Amino acid sequence: MIDNNIKKVIVLGSGALKIGQAGEFDYSGSQALKALKEEGIETILINPNIATVQTSEQVADKVYFLPVTPFFVEKVIQKEAPQGILLAFGGQTALNCGVALYKGGVLEKYNVKVLGTPVQAIMDTEDRELFNEKLAEINVRTIKSHAVETVEAAKEAAKELGYPVIVRAAYALGGLGSGFCDNEEQLVTLCESSFSFSPQVLVEKSLKGWKEIEYEVMRDRYDNCIAICNMENFDPLGIHTGESIVVAPTQTLSAKECQYLHDLAIKMVRHIGIVGECNVQYAYDTDSMEYYVIELNARLSRSSALASKATGFPIAFVAAKIGLGYGLFDIKNSVTKETPAFFEPALDYVVAKIPRWDLSKFTGVSRKIGSSMKSVGEVMSIGRNFEEIIQKGLRMIGQGANGFVGNKDIKVDDIDKALNEPTDNRIFVISKAMQAGYTVEQIHSLTKIDRWFLNKLQGIVNTHKEMKKYDCCEQMPLDLLKKAKVQGFSDVQVANALYKGMDSEQAEDIVRAFRKAHGIIPCVKQIDTLAAEYPAATNYLYLTYGGNFNDVQYKHDKNSVIVLGSGAYRIGSSVEFDWCSVNALQTIRNQGYRGVMINYNPETVSTDYDMCDRLYFDELTFERVMDIHDLENPHGTVVSVGGQIPNNLALRLDQNKVNILGTKATSIDKAEDRHKFSSIVDALGIDQPKWKELTNFDEVDQFIEQVGFPVLVRPSYVLSGAAMNVCYNHEELRNFLGLAAEVSEKHPVVMSEFMQRCKEIEFDAVADDGEVIAYAISEHIEFAGVHSGDATIQFPPQKLYVETVRRIKKIAKKIASALEITGPFNIQFLAKDNYIKVIECNLRASRSFPFVSKVLKINMIELATKAMLGLKPAAPRKSAFDLDYVGIKSSQFSFSRLQQADPVLGVDMHSTGEVGCIGDDFNEALLNSMLSVGYEIPKKNILISSGNALQKADLLNACRLLHERGYKLYGTEGSARYLNENGVPAERVIWPTEAQNPELAGKYKAAMDMLSNKELDLVINIPKNFSHKELTNGYYVRRASIDFNIPLITNARLATAFIRAFCAMSIDDIQIKSWDQY
Repeated sequence: MIDNNIKKVIVLGSGALKIGQAGEFDYSGSQALKALKEEGIETILINPNIATVQTSEQVADKVYFLPVTPFFVEKVIQKEAPQGILLAFGGQTALNCGVALYKGGVLEKYNVKVLGTPVQAIMDTEDRELFNEKLAEINVRTIKSHAVETVEAAKEAAKELGYPVIVRAAYALGGLGSGFCDNEEQLVTLCESSFSFSPQVLVEKSLKGWKEIEYEVMRDRYDNCIAICNMENFDPLGIHTGESIVVAPTQTLSAKECQYLHDLAIKMVRHIGIVGECNVQYAYDTDSMEYYVIELNARLSRSSALASKATGFPIAFVAAKIGLGYGLFDIKNSVTKETPAFFEPALDYVVAKIPRWDLSKFTGVSRKIGSSMKSVGEVMSIGRNFEEIIQKGLRMIGQGANGFVGNKDIKVDDIDKALNEPTDNRIFVISKAMQAGYTVEQIHSLTKIDRWFLNKLQGIVNTHKEMKKYDCCEQMPLDLLKKAKVQGFSDVQVANALYKGMDSEQAEDIVRAFRKAHGIIPCVKQIDTLAAEYPAATNYLYLTYGGNFNDVQYKHDKNSVIVLGSGAYRIGSSVEFDWCSVNALQTIRNQGYRGVMINYNPETVSTDYDMCDRLYFDELTFERVMDIHDLENPHGTVVSVGGQIPNNLALRLDQNKVNILGTKATSIDKAEDRHKFSSIVDALGIDQPKWKELTNFDEVDQFIEQVGFPVLVRPSYVLSGAAMNVCYNHEELRNFLGLAAEVSEKHPVVMSEFMQRCKEIEFDAVADDGEVIAYAISEHIEFAGVHSGDATIQFPPQKLYVETVRRIKKIAKKIASALEITGPFNIQFLAKDNYIKVIECNLRASRSFPFVSKVLKINMIELATKAMLGLKPAAPRKSAFDLDYVGIKSSQFSFSRLQQADPVLGVDMHSTGEVGCIGDDFNEALLNSMLSVGYEIPKKNILISSGNALQKADLLNACRLLHERGYKLYGTEGSARYLNENGVPAERVIWPTEAQNPELAGKYKAAMDMLSNKELDLVINIPKNFSHKELTNGYYVRRASIDFNIPLITNARLATAFIRAFCAMSIDDIQIKSWDQY
């Protein structure tokens, strides 16, 4: 039955959030740790991602903030001597690491047992050839694929299969290094890149245009097996599941077809011998009823987080118990008091998952979506029909859409082409096409999307057309308003259709009042879960107009506190705000209030129904928050722990008599509004960079005369994704503003002086009634000009003058008292010599809160929540300057996913995640965190092209160190000359443009050849400045390093710090210390 020898278990986390592997593994890992703890087993977690909930106190018994690589995991095993290890809860990172430890004989050597699916079964599903052979034994059809190790073999395979083919790298995450090829030329380019991510590449026949169906299956060691959920992709095959809109349960297959695929999935999972959770993906052709199995994931995937949230069945929790040896029929006692886990959930609702992309943040990125994943986050919407969930979901993504219709018009040059070649906004192209009179048939033949979905979408367009015939609520038939609400139209959409040209907030208020006066209000429905505490009354809720009564009895006892969550993960707002939300909820509940969460992100711990007393899995729009507020009638609402979304709602909620806990909404507005904040800062006598809002080109020229170049330019509305830019001369400025087409009263441009070579300092703090009670000062390694979300941050600060620190505290106290802050806040400062300037102030928790809380070991969110509840918490005694260790936060970039994007850092944020590691000194902490985000200590050859004269000088000492340590340096023309002149031998290599000159090409090696032949171990390429002109040669070198998987650093200060660190200590010198040992 249960293996009683297992007293201590190591759990591998997934490291930094990246494209293809995001917050869902924080959720599944936390569930697994909870399941093990319940059994009294000691848990050891290895995960360098300091922002996650799973690396908090009281989740695992010990946490190691170390890289999830075989080297470090072996060291932890050696030290901790565990009996078991879990590999399925940390995504592909944990799985690959586990397979390596198994193959290297490490697990056997230390006698560590893999709990759950055996490693051999994992290898059977990951290695294509083995997988196909295994399934052929039970006559299951798989896609014929050829595993090849060379480009030549790939050409042969493609000839045999016939084009089009799909190429993919084995053992890669989220379809990395994969794509479609229509001819040999495309095949060769794609293969070269794929081989840099994986030794084996698969070439297989393409089934583009078929349906993609998924099943989530659970099996225990006694061969009991159930399917928890089936899902179907809205987009046909050819688009990665992570990139597609997914609907559950399947809508377009007959019961017979579903049963057939269901039985097949169970047959396969039994044959392979999975123990725990497994995800099966099919390609299915409705016309011929033919199917192929695309793949089987023997780990928790993105889809399993979605399936858990969609059905209320805690997949990861149950999978962990099964790994310990429980059967599905045993688990009833530990999960519900009544039903066992051995039943398949039935749904009386539908859910849709919609991905969110942030492609406009990247220069030059390709916007096509396909078999490789590019999305950075996702949302899930719940409702009673497909129309409702698609409209809800499109609003939730948070990219300015009001739903499927009634949005700003998008410019599409060629609708047919845009339908046929999917990009990130294809769903809006469908909407545009329908409004332009395309028929469902035409759209179906171009997109291959099932007609059932398209007919439903056409219904939304028809209702919208119908509404536009009227000019006010009174004219329109009530039944039409009801129908619109059932189809998921928001008040804003209705208002815009009726009151053309009126201010949309004003119009929304009219519609809302009319709707409530006529009793058209949503009802609350619950999702039946296996919730542990209350088997009868669950607390997992959504609002819909497709019902007649509420499933919840409200007490109106003013004892609820509502916390607004952070919505879809995106660049700039991800798991760190989930940590803040969860900690705020825990504090609220500990104080005896009813904790109520509103959030709709399926990958998070905050949307786990045992984290709060009531979870509304619904929109964070003004309309929906007010609907819930009317029902709950709470004590108060918290808007400062969910990032920017709740912060933006504060003022309107306040105007509608919502009690906002903590800092007043008017103060939040003062900090958000540049003019108001600026005048407060001036009144307090605090310095800030000069800035001005400009409405014509003459003003622009006057401003530049005053401050000089470079300047930071922010248009008041986002143009072509260029939200911010640094301009170094008149020509660049004209070009950039030329994109804006006009600079006018209506569209002003904010311009500020851009300070070069300044330190950037973060001040994270908690205040109570205007008085600072706890603070943390951290310092960026890079100079200002790299967005704070991308910078490498050290805490406590290592190189600040004591005087600077004193001044910063003084300024922060003034601001806190002027804005009467209660709760969390963050101020960003620039420091140069001894001048200090304030850049901005956010009256909410910032992304560095979990990092500083965990390094300081003071939970700042708990303090802040107590202050907001009016409990007057005492200020903690200790300060950061007493710490005898250092924390470093490094950023994780996912450039390898974003084809053609330039991997250079600037004022806009590009990182998708981060890690935080601790060390006894700066070098140890930095090395830990750089290794955690995928850098490696170089073996021999390093290429340097080092920007302008100052940057060359910055790098000189580090290069000298490299030479002394026996590294071979290569440099591009200027850099090689500079190094040699200064006594550091370096060999010249030639730029892509120089390689066309036969004379040079005969004499020197070409940089691009060295990259593609993998002759380099590290590339340091420093752009001269942040402008776009300098990007051609450098761009090719940077992009090639990414495409051939060679570590790249583009910042001189970071490069110097990294070089000093790996020259000062080797990987063996890093101590294996857990968080509690510091």
